[in-house]
Amino acid sequence: MQADIFAKKKRNTLAFLLLLGAVTILAMIITEYNALKGFASIPKAIQWGMANFYPTAKSLEKLPVILEKLQETLLVSIAATTAAAVFALLFSIFGSNTTRVNPFFGAITRGIATVFRNIDVAAWALILLFSFGQSSLTGYFALFFGSFGFLTRAFTETIDEVSGGSVEALKATGAGYFSIIFQSVIPSSIPQLISWVLFMIETNIRSATLIGLLTGSGIGFTFNLYYKSLAYDTASLVVVVIIAAILLIEYASNYVRKVIL
Repeated sequence: MQADIFAKKKRNTLAFLLLLGAVTILAMIITEYNALKGFASIPKAIQWGMANFYPTAKSLEKLPVILEKLQETLLVSIAATTAAAVFALLFSIFGSNTTRVNPFFGAITRGIATVFRNIDVAAWALILLFSFGQSSLTGYFALFFGSFGFLTRAFTETIDEVSGGSVEALKATGAGYFSIIFQSVIPSSIPQLISWVLFMIETNIRSATLIGLLTGSGIGFTFNLYYKSLAYDTASLVVVVIIAAILLIEYASNYVRKVIL
C-alpha cells in the first residue's frame, strides 16, 4: 500500500517537473529568449562591473547626502508599515473567523484586504502619481496600501491559528466581545503580529528603493540620478549603503524575533 502511494507521488512529481519544463521552454520560444546568449553575457557583465562599478575616494564625498536620503527612505518605510499595521489589526479582528462580528462583514473586510494585497506596490505608486505627483507622500501611500493588504491577511491567519482555543474558553464563561479581544486575542497573538510587522518593514525597505525610482524621492531616486549621469562610482556606493542598511535591519529584526518568540 505504501509502495503504491510512494509510486503515485513519484509519478505526480515527475509529471509536474515535465509540465514546468514544457512551460519554461514555451515561454522562452514566445519571448525569443536565448538562454545560451544570456549565460554567455555574464562574464562580460562581471568584467564591466569590476572595471566601472565600484566606490572611489571621490564618491565618498557624496556619502552624507546618500545617508540623508537613506534615512528618509527608512523613516518612510517604518512609518508606512506601522500605520498599516494598526489598520490591518482592526480589519483582521473583524475578518477573522474567530473574532468576526458576522460572516457578511467578515467577508467584506477580507475582500477589501484581498484587493489591496493583490495590487503590487509599484502599481500603487504609478496609480498614486496621478494624485500626488513625484513626492515622498506618494511612496508613503504606496507602501501603506501594499503593507495593509499583506498584514491584514497575515494577522487574520495568525488570529485564527493562535487564539481559537482561548477565545472559545472565554465565550464559555460569558465574556463580552471586547473582553475577548483585549484579554485573549491580542495578548496571545502579539508576538506573531510583531514578527509580521518586522518582516514587512524589511520588505518595505527593499521595495522603497524601487518606489523611489518612480516617485522621485529617497535612496532609489538618488541611485537613479547618479546612474543616469554615468557617475557609476557614486551609484555603486549607494548600492553598498543600501545593502548594509538591509543587513543591519535584518539582523536587528531577527534579534527582536528571538526575544519575543
